[in-house]
Amino acid sequence: MTMAGRKHPARPDARDAGRKHPARPDARDWNSRRILVTGLSTYWGGRLAQALEAFPEVEAVIGVDNEEPKIELERTEYVKVGAQHALLRRVVEAAEIDTVVDTRLVVDSTTTTSAKAHENNIIGTMNILAACSGADSPVRKVVFKSSAHYYGCEQDDPAFFDETMGRPHPPRTPIERDIVEAEASLNEFAEKNPGVAVSILRFANVLGPDVRTSHVGLFSLPAVPMILGFDPRYQFVHEDDVVHALEHAVKQSVPGVYNVAGDGVLALSEVAGLLGKPYAPVLPFWGTGLAASALRRIGVTIPPETLQQLRFGRGLDNRRLKATGFRYGYTCREAVLKLGEHLRLDPLVRGGREPYRYEREVEDFLRWSPHVKNARDKSLGSLSRDELADLQRLLAGYAGEVDPTEPDQEERVRAAERAAEKAVQRAKKAEQRAAEAALKATERAEKAERRAGEAAEEAVQRMSAEAAQRATDDEERRARERAEDTELRARKAPPAASPVDHYDDLAAEEVIALLASLERDDLQTLRDYERRHANRARVLSAIESVLARRETPV
Repeated sequence: MTMAGRKHPARPDARDAGRKHPARPDARDWNSRRILVTGLSTYWGGRLAQALEAFPEVEAVIGVDNEEPKIELERTEYVKVGAQHALLRRVVEAAEIDTVVDTRLVVDSTTTTSAKAHENNIIGTMNILAACSGADSPVRKVVFKSSAHYYGCEQDDPAFFDETMGRPHPPRTPIERDIVEAEASLNEFAEKNPGVAVSILRFANVLGPDVRTSHVGLFSLPAVPMILGFDPRYQFVHEDDVVHALEHAVKQSVPGVYNVAGDGVLALSEVAGLLGKPYAPVLPFWGTGLAASALRRIGVTIPPETLQQLRFGRGLDNRRLKATGFRYGYTCREAVLKLGEHLRLDPLVRGGREPYRYEREVEDFLRWSPHVKNARDKSLGSLSRDELADLQRLLAGYAGEVDPTEPDQEERVRAAERAAEKAVQRAKKAEQRAAEAALKATERAEKAERRAGEAAEEAVQRMSAEAAQRATDDEERRARERAEDTELRARKAPPAASPVDHYDDLAAEEVIALLASLERDDLQTLRDYERRHANRARVLSAIESVLARRETPV
């Protein structure tokens, strides 16, 4: 067992700057003190553990996973263990865990294979529940991060799914089947353990600057792909609200099932408009799966569960969670706008990022070495502008109390006043430089946004022109092939011989007079020749009559 980072006082996440958050829970409301987070290496496990570290009322945060964390943590203890229920039970009992939050559920089939997803979603969930069960288990709360894929997407779905509704149709995809079976295991666990509060949170499609989902990938394209003839309704939830919803379930005892989705519903064409991108109905109504497979060759991956949503959409009733006191930081529309802002600015700041890498030796050094200074010591380097102003007032008051006849005292007071004035001037200059730098950064961002928009528009126009040119070239090629094939058949076909000498010189009455003397095979040959050449209706009718009389028994 090792620590995932230094043990410092709680500090806000740097990514939270400028974001809206619901009110922090009161320490008196907390009923979870020792928390186990499964899937610490996943995005949601790391984010939740980092958020829980900020609450001093939380005594311990334990994170388990078979891979190392991908986010910098301070108080969280990382235990490298998979979903083996025997080892998990030992961790739960030894750490006296009272709350377990399971964030491992795979809801995107493009991230792993079907077999691995099934093992993680079904077998892993059953093992975690087995580690939490038993009369002597200290666990009193289980929070499960689920997905709105539980409901599916069909043509006759209700406008909004509420938590009392079951799935109206059998699961279509392996991911949907896994989610249904995993929640069935949670319900069975809740029935067998009435003393444990089991909370299931079904999240809508998640958007955000840091999370990577199939919909974020689709919305990052130059044009938003759509199915021809469909404009489905969509609901989204911001990634920060996902973390706060999990915090809310940890903070309070809210057993049951809850939908988590931002307020409001948007059509997919409206989403494209808010992102400032065109929408392209490139997927056909029939054979959508085959078209999606073809797009995969050029790097556009659309999982099966997303294809159904691109066709029919889905809506969630979010009133039940709000009735427990939870407040969303972003509406559905605001989540889309935030994503659009990130997509425009991301090319500018992408190069300055340095990914976090977990190194056990480094983390042990930061945690235990007596030579590592506390983070609070680093914050004492310089005074703020208000602190400098207070210092100046204090010195001025002190100057009134000292005896001006003492030259040393008077000189020290004047020197202190001059130093305070210089410090205030430096603070003003630094503030002015910061404002100028912010203005220049904004101007550069606007220019980059315009260039990105122009580049996207040029890319769409170029793609359209190339598609039209390819269609024209294909049509011309097929026309040439048809003409060459017709000419080749004409060359290979043998010249049709006249069934009767000088037949082409005979009039219709003369041909009709000859019919009675011809055999049945000759009549058929004469009919075929007549159809290919003169095609006279009277002659053909007479031939058909003679053939009919000969086929009729006397």
